[in-house]
Amino acid sequence: MQKNFKPHPNSFKNTFCVFNEVLSNEIEGLKKQFESKAGSAYYYTEEGMYRVSNHWGRLANSKWRLTAREPETDSKTKIGFAKWEEFYPDNPEEKLYYIEADFEKNLANYQHKKNVNYDGKAVLRTSFETTKRLKQIRNLQQLTNWAKHFDYDDIGDLRKELINELIYTEKSLEQIKREL
Repeated sequence: MQKNFKPHPNSFKNTFCVFNEVLSNEIEGLKKQFESKAGSAYYYTEEGMYRVSNHWGRLANSKWRLTAREPETDSKTKIGFAKWEEFYPDNPEEKLYYIEADFEKNLANYQHKKNVNYDGKAVLRTSFETTKRLKQIRNLQQLTNWAKHFDYDDIGDLRKELINELIYTEKSLEQIKREL
């Protein structure tokens, strides 16, 4: 029988969290403890929270993201789990976020500075600054028209150089492009 664990109602306000997708067998036998107006279901345990939802990202006053399983499940509704210590504070004023890029998968995302994987090298930015810079990085990853102004042998190498400068320096994209 599941012990009824319930966090304080305000403990999720203004938080950032990355949930990891799990399979449905993880919540078998658990009691649903809350259902949002949007239809997301929440299961609380001593270790953390399970969230069953068909929408992830900005939620009211929090930023909750889901890292999908590989291979990705077909269902639009996903089950995510996060440990309590993986809920980090969020606010618009502090420099709380850094960007990481996965050049093999051609992806980029932002992470919180309290993430155990943060090595202190990527520049920390506010959520607004991070969003702006992340958009520039994703444009570099997905588009090619910007590259016509450069003399290069491999667009992948050029992308990597530009993206790393955007992640690890305070230089503007225009400044980085001028210096290349």
